[in-house]
Amino acid sequence: MKQTWKPGTLIYPLPAVLVSCGNCPDNYNMLTVAWTGTICTDPAMCYISVRPSRHSYSLIKESMEFTINLTTEKMAKATDWAGVRSGTEYNKWQQTGLTPVKGQKVSSPYIDESPVNIECRVRQIISLGSHDMFIAEVVNVLADQSLINPETGAFNMQKAGLIAYSHGAYYSLGEQIGRFGWSVKKK
Repeated sequence: MKQTWKPGTLIYPLPAVLVSCGNCPDNYNMLTVAWTGTICTDPAMCYISVRPSRHSYSLIKESMEFTINLTTEKMAKATDWAGVRSGTEYNKWQQTGLTPVKGQKVSSPYIDESPVNIECRVRQIISLGSHDMFIAEVVNVLADQSLINPETGAFNMQKAGLIAYSHGAYYSLGEQIGRFGWSVKKK
């Protein structure tokens, strides 16, 4: 038996990311985003959805660039804090102790403590209702070299300690249960 609920956003878990923005050190900011994901492989594209009332919204709209920073268990408290405080009232970098580093291909900074930083250029903004969706092309990816297997070149997700967001709570990621195609792989 299933209950019928009103339409809602129950596609969980989601990555809990910090999106960094701003085009110079004087206006660097970050915000926590769970509405994010991949939308195309070639060219590599992704999206973030942000409320127009957020301080970071105007910074992203002005520069048309942002950086998605994956978060870890060690960054969990800072990730939550950056999502409930406004950059108009606080310097989030000082308050969280996270380190902004000048972007390599975009004007927005990346977060040094993040194991993966995805530099993006906005291609389109779509007004959806409570949020606007920034559709962006990925122009650069930075990955922590200590988390890359030197033999395979694969990124070690488990060692990174990435976190996810699910229905109001943060979770560490669990054990790997399989790989793409394992269900049909010949023995």
